[in-house]
Amino acid sequence: MKEKIIIFGSGQIAEIANFYFERDSNFEICAFTVDKEFIKTNSFKNKPVIPVENLQKEFPKEQYKAFIALSYRNMNKVREKKFNLIKNLGYDCVNYISSKCNYLSDYSPGENCFILEDNTIQPFVKIGNNVTIWSGNHVGHHSSINDHNFISSHVVISGNCSIDKNCFLGVNATIHNNVKIAKECILGAGAVIQKDTQPKSIHLP
Repeated sequence: MKEKIIIFGSGQIAEIANFYFERDSNFEICAFTVDKEFIKTNSFKNKPVIPVENLQKEFPKEQYKAFIALSYRNMNKVREKKFNLIKNLGYDCVNYISSKCNYLSDYSPGENCFILEDNTIQPFVKIGNNVTIWSGNHVGHHSSINDHNFISSHVVISGNCSIDKNCFLGVNATIHNNVKIAKECILGAGAVIQKDTQPKSIHLP
């Protein structure tokens, strides 16, 4: 029997999450939720859209779990804020890990992770909460990805690296082994990082 979930969001990321959950998971999406002022329609993908202010009344935490389907906006801090909101309401957040992801680590990810197809997660990798890993990435052995990060496509994170909170890694970025990416860093598309970064720094190719 499938577990019932509510998705926070009603934009493109929510549409993509709906696609993956419906086709490749043991979860049943029952509704979408957003802040009351952002509701533009009463339905999305043929499911109801309800104000998050009414979530506990209409879909109690004892019967439903949640997933936050938002982008990397403002260094993932919008998604982080809504993740904390849902957790404070008492809901467990589920993960989506594609059946086409090569997940080799014995460490399970935290909550609300979105890990798409063609990723290779090598042994001893640790992944925190609220992490999005888009398709086609390599995460090397003994590396760690902290909370509230967004890794786009075809990124190479070599072995024994660490990614601190609230970073964005652009398409085709490459991180050499034993490198620490500090919090709130932006790695532009094609950037090559060979040494530790400073917090809130921007790195372009």
